[in-house]
Amino acid sequence: MTAPRRVLCYGDSLTWGWIPVPHAVPTQRYPSAERWTGVMAAALGSGYEIVEEGLSGRTTNADDPTDPRLNGAAHLPTALAAHLPLDLVVIMLGTNDTKVYFDRTPFGIATGAATLIGQVAASAGGVGTAYPAPAVLLVAPPALGEIPDPWFAELFRGGREKTAELARHYRSLADFTGVSFFDAGRVLTTDGVDGIHFTPENNAALGAALANEIPV
Repeated sequence: MTAPRRVLCYGDSLTWGWIPVPHAVPTQRYPSAERWTGVMAAALGSGYEIVEEGLSGRTTNADDPTDPRLNGAAHLPTALAAHLPLDLVVIMLGTNDTKVYFDRTPFGIATGAATLIGQVAASAGGVGTAYPAPAVLLVAPPALGEIPDPWFAELFRGGREKTAELARHYRSLADFTGVSFFDAGRVLTTDGVDGIHFTPENNAALGAALANEIPV
């Protein structure tokens, strides 16, 4: 019997399943089947195991002054070792790096994504194992929408323009590093009422599209 192919989805609130609400917070989580990871899992079928690693607020490699848990590069090596063996890691991060207090350019955010790609490449062996490093699919998140909440609008000031530029830089990074790439903005816009998060329809569109990007 062939073992199922294991796919780790490493992301932020868009992967965790944040339900958009008018005042941004507090929220709840979409059920598993409605998250894009669940939609993708259903489309791929029993030959795949999808491992969710989404954390709201997670960055690529920036230390968030409000919460020390949110640096994606600080946690990814542990997540990789914990979930081996893995065939593929889907990375979709970058939206939170556009927060105003990071003062990051789109290219700087892509540099953070490059750190994550390097960590995956260096993950072979894990802890006391001989598993090879998994492949990478780098996903550029879609551009932010209009953010109605005044606090969050200031928090992401300039973020809409920056997120709109991420796909171009992520594509160049993927070409440079030899990993696969997908632009989520090709199949959805950010339609959540908060201007940041996904609707059920957004999740369905992304999950179906990414299922077609997973190697068989």
